[in-house]
Amino acid sequence: MAKRNKVADLLFSQEVDKKGNPKGIGLSIWRFYLSAGTAEQGDGSDIGNVWRRGECFLNADGTYDWSKHEGQRWFLQAAKERGVEKLLAFPNSPPVHYTRNGKGFAPKGVIHLNLKPGCMDDYAKYMADVMEHFNNEGIVFDYLSPINEPQWNWDGNGQEGTPAMNEEIHSLVRYLSHELSSRGLKTRIVITEAGTIGHACIRMDTLGKPSDGRDDQARFFFNEASPFYIGDLPNVEKTISAHSYHSVWPLNRQVGNRRRVNSMLKEVNPDLGYWMSEYCILQRNDEIGSGGGRDLTMKTALYVARIIHNDLTLCKAKSWQWWTAVTQVDFKDGLVYLDDGSQGESGKMGHVESLQYDGVVRDSKLLWMLGNYSRFIRPGMVRIKCELSKEQSIEDGVLVSAYKDAKKGQVVYVFTNLSKQERHVKVGADKQVKTYTTNKQENLGLSLQSLSSVKIPERSVVTVVN
Repeated sequence: MAKRNKVADLLFSQEVDKKGNPKGIGLSIWRFYLSAGTAEQGDGSDIGNVWRRGECFLNADGTYDWSKHEGQRWFLQAAKERGVEKLLAFPNSPPVHYTRNGKGFAPKGVIHLNLKPGCMDDYAKYMADVMEHFNNEGIVFDYLSPINEPQWNWDGNGQEGTPAMNEEIHSLVRYLSHELSSRGLKTRIVITEAGTIGHACIRMDTLGKPSDGRDDQARFFFNEASPFYIGDLPNVEKTISAHSYHSVWPLNRQVGNRRRVNSMLKEVNPDLGYWMSEYCILQRNDEIGSGGGRDLTMKTALYVARIIHNDLTLCKAKSWQWWTAVTQVDFKDGLVYLDDGSQGESGKMGHVESLQYDGVVRDSKLLWMLGNYSRFIRPGMVRIKCELSKEQSIEDGVLVSAYKDAKKGQVVYVFTNLSKQERHVKVGADKQVKTYTTNKQENLGLSLQSLSSVKIPERSVVTVVN
């Protein structure tokens, strides 16, 4: 239990130690996975990696077992107790009782939603039942994301997932909107967790790729002239969500891709919000290689810090979410790492049995760097204009963005120094403020500095709270 609480504190805590240094990164949103029931199927699920099987509250006979998801429910309560402000639930697949093939992954070669004919209403009711149950338990999910990366076929047996056509998503959202609103639930529906930022707002055939009814989603769902417009449905958040995979390298494309996305979203609907709702390192690059192999250092942290900066400033993302919070494999996909003392090498495929019960808990610089944003930029704050006097290189310069809390009048600046030289930046008049530094030596280390000359150490991320 002590280790479980340690992980929860690292992720959720907004407390400080005796020296004023944060104990955790104070995440403001936490995701709860409504898995499909492949854990109950065991080896019959055909998902070989037990870590990628998941339970389902819904039993085959239509009854519910709310004792399932014990670990997830514990962390959900821990998040609430530690002040996490927003909760989101999401499935990757319908419950296996509802799928066409009785599996948590799709049939080979089928690009449609893996759902039995006539079960759309049942699937929507199931998700609403879960939202209503937790609501009655005093835990309100602010958001429900019913579809994940529908552009991928998910017809292998590596993990739970389903493809879906835009028209199928439209139908599911209409059913779900009706269920939530008729029960008086406040949970908002967010879509579409597109597999790439391009699929969210671009027709793939304009890029020389096939357009198969799973792209150009912002226009499909949120252009008021579209016959499939859902922006006026109850409980639907006027936001399109996408994942930043396969769009970050080389660096000029990272910038160009995001400028294009922002332009397209404005064209579709000026009132449409944008979320970057999932990212971890997959794409091969010249800086850190690829996602393979753990790296707990600033090297990976700074690589991701630049992506966060560009997603927030170029795509104007209103939310930025990492995949995943805790991992046990030898990969750059976690904020907190578990292993059996071997630094993950023996767990490359995630089959270390002992880690289901105990293990070594390791934090990462990536965790603390994310805290430079999550700890201080809270829901409701607004990004404001902020520029350095001299334009900086996205390869080895200093990047900065600023955010204002209108109620408190507080302004937060986040500086990322990609260079190997210490920099000093004038933010304002000679006023002493708190700064929090994440670098090789410090994890959100507190110091008092003057706004007239803020020190930004080499290879660091510094948050200034004014």
